[in-house]
Amino acid sequence: MTTESYPRLLSLAVHEIRTPVGIVGGYLRMLLRDTESTLPARQRRMLEEAEKSCARIGALVAELSDVGRIDAGLVPLAHERFDLFALLEDVAGKMHEASDREVRFELDGPPSGAPMSGDPARIRESFQSIFRAILREQPSACTVVASRRIALVAGVRAAVVVAAEASSVQAAYAAAPGPFDEMRGGLGLALPIARRVIEAHGGSLAAPAASGGEAPGVRSAAIVALPLRS
Repeated sequence: MTTESYPRLLSLAVHEIRTPVGIVGGYLRMLLRDTESTLPARQRRMLEEAEKSCARIGALVAELSDVGRIDAGLVPLAHERFDLFALLEDVAGKMHEASDREVRFELDGPPSGAPMSGDPARIRESFQSIFRAILREQPSACTVVASRRIALVAGVRAAVVVAAEASSVQAAYAAAPGPFDEMRGGLGLALPIARRVIEAHGGSLAAPAASGGEAPGVRSAAIVALPLRS
């Protein structure tokens, strides 16, 4: 398949899947909201689960469309001035993934001082997806820390955010960057989209690399670097 045909293939696949999913979802909603007949409780529960699954497929199709549009250069990014570290303060307040297992999320580092230009809404969504991935992979009660710092990356002043279990943050930061596994289950296509958005801003999404695939003592971590604009 040529590079040129890839976006067209995704667009066609999205169109062909979206139409029947929309029809099925519509009929399920009609059945559930039909006031002329009463469904038995068991059948209602089955239809409600089917509707949820149909909605999930619809959301995945929308994400697939987003991937194709970003790769084709058809998604315009906003160009707004914002402070990345301050934006992460807002993101942190919404991180409750794995809280039922007593996995907590904290921010470390300066609360501001990372000015950049770009699309704050998409950057916010990207960090939410990345943090969720790290939180949900912790096997037991712990604290995941997103450490914010300013550093030179390839000679460019950048905001670097390292997210890992608290005792592993420094090891993750000190390790050489390696590829980040964006093919994690349970998050749809949120991570592939996050990487594309970060790269569209001139940044990178990585994981600590080592001969075993991760830095020693680092179970799950992400390293995000985004260039700053003074």
